[in-house]
Amino acid sequence: MKQLLLIFIGGGAGSVLRYLVGKLLNNSQTGIPYGTFVANILGSLLIGLILGFAAKNEALTQNHTLLLATGFCGGFTTFSSFAYENHVFLKAGDFTTFAIYTIASFIIGFLAVFGGIFLTKFL
Repeated sequence: MKQLLLIFIGGGAGSVLRYLVGKLLNNSQTGIPYGTFVANILGSLLIGLILGFAAKNEALTQNHTLLLATGFCGGFTTFSSFAYENHVFLKAGDFTTFAIYTIASFIIGFLAVFGGIFLTKFL
């Protein structure tokens, strides 16, 4: 039960922060979802850092990992918004933005996870 509560609290905090980032950065004039992009990339970096620290000398407990990685990062990042925004680009015939957004999200997201894990070796 404690583990579920930790995930719930982390997920709620991550979701609220994602909403605020989206409100601040999403551009309604161009339709480019900068907020979702930033949340997904930052979340990828964070999960790399968190899991890197967890693996390094067991620096984090399982409960810390559940709160931060599963809860917070799970609530902060959003594949469903990413998928919907790509649907909007395709429906509008904006294939260039669709391709750039999709490719950049995957490549930079993966690099952020790997970068976060790599950084924990020096921290």
